[in-house]
Amino acid sequence: MSQIDWKDFQKIELRVGTIIEVQDFPEARKPAYKLQVDFGQKIGIKKSSAQITDLYSKDDLIGKQVLAVVNFPPKQIGPILSECLVTGFHREDGAVVLATPDMNLQNGARLA
Repeated sequence: MSQIDWKDFQKIELRVGTIIEVQDFPEARKPAYKLQVDFGQKIGIKKSSAQITDLYSKDDLIGKQVLAVVNFPPKQIGPILSECLVTGFHREDGAVVLATPDMNLQNGARLA
């Protein structure tokens, strides 16, 4: 495993956001959702896609807070321009478990 220094870590903007909209993403190569995540007034609402259909329904996701990287450049994923990377962990079976705070936080709060 390669190491990074503190300055490298500080460049990563890991922020809390609340999922406010979820749509099916039938054009994706693997099953996925199109998400809109609210990161508060300063950052705003950002779009993303996430391969999280194994464990989460659309109803499960509305209102859920997630950790996301908000300072990657936008990336074209099929017909959508992804503006943030919603984070999660792969289980042994390949399903993704979202990285979420265990208490409610203000949208836009930064990982410290």
